Amino acid sequence: MMTPRALVLTGYGLNCDLETQYALNLAGFSADRVHVSELIDAHIGEPPKRLADYHLLVFDGGFSWGDDHGAGVLLATRLKYKLNQDFRDFIAAGRLIIGICNGFQAMVNLGLLPGFEGQYDQRAVALIANDCGNFRDDWITMKANPASPCIFTKGIDQLDLPIRHGEGKFYAPLETLDRLLLNNLVTLSYVLPTGEAAQGRFPHNPNGSLLDIAGICDPTGRIFGLMPHPEAYHHYTQHPNWTLEQERRKREGKVLENEEGAGQQIFNNAFEYLK
Repeated sequence: MMTPRALVLTGYGLNCDLETQYALNLAGFSADRVHVSELIDAHIGEPPKRLADYHLLVFDGGFSWGDDHGAGVLLATRLKYKLNQDFRDFIAAGRLIIGICNGFQAMVNLGLLPGFEGQYDQRAVALIANDCGNFRDDWITMKANPASPCIFTKGIDQLDLPIRHGEGKFYAPLETLDRLLLNNLVTLSYVLPTGEAAQGRFPHNPNGSLLDIAGICDPTGRIFGLMPHPEAYHHYTQHPNWTLEQERRKREGKVLENEEGAGQQIFNNAFEYLK
């Protein structure tokens, strides 16, 4: 069996590439970190980096171009006019794309999400400044939509993940929100630790996202974007309450059967699909 290959973007302020590469390799991928410039322009004396050589494309987190002109805007602009056809061919070939935090912001600016009717170059939604007025660095709880076609969230019910963003409020016109709901394209929603819908309540909904939306996918389920960082929770000790959970299990006579953090499942699902 050929090992699925993953391309993780890096450069120009993207800063979660190493963690993302590590989580992908844990899942079974052969993951490469590729500078944005390497993907756009071949360097003299070096073989070109081609999107077609990979099975999964990751728009990872960070602050591309320092979030000048809006988070993800300049990254999207740089890529759109160089790789628009490459993106179309990549999607048509049945491959996967995930955008995390700044990557999600870039994807909606590119129009890769929500991808209604196969239109992957038309912007229909936005990620704007947090309602709280400042940057949020916290852990949040989310609920996955079991009816969603998203392959990345299969088998996931509820999970905690860290957030680190200043522009994470999901915003769209009412008719677009209705369409996302009707087609089960809202894959992840902010909830209280009890599982109850956040209903916009801060800090459980950390940015004021409409309908508590934390992540969406396209109708095929192969293109996915989310604001929280799954790569930052690939091991259980990364959770702030890991020692409490460890002690609780000890007192109940239970053992830890799996050391993976909840975020790792997202990458595992991608690998299983491609395998």
